[in-house]
Amino acid sequence: TMNTDRFTLTTDEYLAETDVFFYLHDAVTQLLEHRDEYVRFGVVRYFAEYFASVKDRTHVLFREFGYVKATPRNRAAFIRIFWRCFRQIGKSGDLLTVLEYSSLLQLLCPDFPAELVQNAARIVLMEDAMDCPISFSDFIYSFQIQFYYEEFLESVLVIYDDLLEGKNPNTVIVPTSTLAEPSSGTANEETDTQDGEGVDSSIFLARIGGLCERFKHKHPSVSAVGEILEVRMRVSYYSFLMALAKHEGVNHHIGALPNRSDLLIDPEMDQELERLVAQVTISPTSNSSGSAAGHKDAPKKASPRKPLRQRHRMDLESDGSTEETDSSEN
Repeated sequence: TMNTDRFTLTTDEYLAETDVFFYLHDAVTQLLEHRDEYVRFGVVRYFAEYFASVKDRTHVLFREFGYVKATPRNRAAFIRIFWRCFRQIGKSGDLLTVLEYSSLLQLLCPDFPAELVQNAARIVLMEDAMDCPISFSDFIYSFQIQFYYEEFLESVLVIYDDLLEGKNPNTVIVPTSTLAEPSSGTANEETDTQDGEGVDSSIFLARIGGLCERFKHKHPSVSAVGEILEVRMRVSYYSFLMALAKHEGVNHHIGALPNRSDLLIDPEMDQELERLVAQVTISPTSNSSGSAAGHKDAPKKASPRKPLRQRHRMDLESDGSTEETDSSEN
């Protein structure tokens, strides 16, 4: 959809907000690092394919974590790819542990940090039993909030801990680049909020409002935060995060996942899966030459090195469908 807000920005503001220079720098870096692979296909074609993959949101597949988390677009793209690849887990009703979800994420991004996955699970489990299995739908919406708004939530946690301890509400919050860990006192508070538990919602809302001004666009909408907090007298940190994860307006703003009612629906992926299943069903009928040819072609498709970004994009559907099938069988 067309974003009309860009017409109100200066050229420099637009370039900064869309991270154009970041993608240009990465495209050139990748070209120089793999020039022997890319140059023979043509530099113009390479850049066209690179930016087409950015547009299609397949550019983060199998990239390092530093790249995956570098921009809001990259984060949303990774969340969407994770959903498309492993949606079958939700359809089959399987419950997975934190370690299993971490393993799935590392199939798409080998150095994806386990700590971030654990923080996402805490939103669902509220630290009651971190080894409990979690449904796909509960995990993915909590993961989306934790990953997409990671730095913002770190500062929200600082505010929450300060309010719990009765510190000066005018303390300046400085975003950090490391994952924030709830204090032991905070963790014990994370049950269903009862009278007297958590922090005063009106004060919490006022502090978060000031925080949003410093984070510009890298935070949930102030209206969504208000809708969550204005109906509560008191709120705990994890119940606030769970409410964010369930808020359809927040989910729509990120733009990576469908609404919960449509989470397990993906007609394009279903058609691709049916096509692949049909191929698998047909191939065993030719035992000798046919099967040999099939085995001969397979390694080329599974090669970890693709000469062009488009190879990642073209393989996404089949790779994702294969992962879905594997996940449902486990």
